[in-house]
Amino acid sequence: MKINVKYFGMIAEAVGKSEELLEVNEAISVAEFKDQQIRKYQIADPESVQLAVNQNLELESELKEGDEVAFLPPFAGG
Repeated sequence: MKINVKYFGMIAEAVGKSEELLEVNEAISVAEFKDQQIRKYQIADPESVQLAVNQNLELESELKEGDEVAFLPPFAGG
């Protein structure tokens, strides 16, 4: 299945790109996918990275064909 992955802020800088289309060969949870990509790109401070799947912050579901996964850096509000 194909997953569209977007990287923002310092994560995009660490990865060296802002977007990629990945082929995933098996069912994978969002949390497993996050861990896999963090190891692949050696992203610093993985605990502060949030994922949005189809623009919803979550880690509990499994990815599906065509999902958009965004890796979001820490952000502050005020």
